[in-house]
Amino acid sequence: MNIHLKIIGILLIVLSVIHIPFPKYFKWHIELKHLSLINKQMMTTHTFFIALTVFLMGLLCLTCSQEILTTALGNKIALGLGVFWSIRLFFQFFVYSSKLWKGKLFETIMHIIFSILWIYLTTVFFLIYLK
Repeated sequence: MNIHLKIIGILLIVLSVIHIPFPKYFKWHIELKHLSLINKQMMTTHTFFIALTVFLMGLLCLTCSQEILTTALGNKIALGLGVFWSIRLFFQFFVYSSKLWKGKLFETIMHIIFSILWIYLTTVFFLIYLK
């Protein structure tokens, strides 16, 4: 499991960095133009803090994998991360509309890749907790 935590650490850090181009890629300067100031700022602030949280999760997995695997606190952290990523997996299928990806090649590929990633994260963290 140690190697899985290292892999997850790297994947989560990469995922956090992917958030950097979101405003440009999703054309927020156009898409958010008609929102109120509070909604614009909440969108950018929440995106920043999601990226930061994902980065810190990745850093934790990379630098403290042994502690996550062998301590009571690590076991509780694994449970928390398992719950977190299982909820994200739930959202992938039951909150995001399939209209966002069905019939669109790139979006379908991304949907599949991220579904596999959320399943992987959920499985590893729950297996660590249940060991």
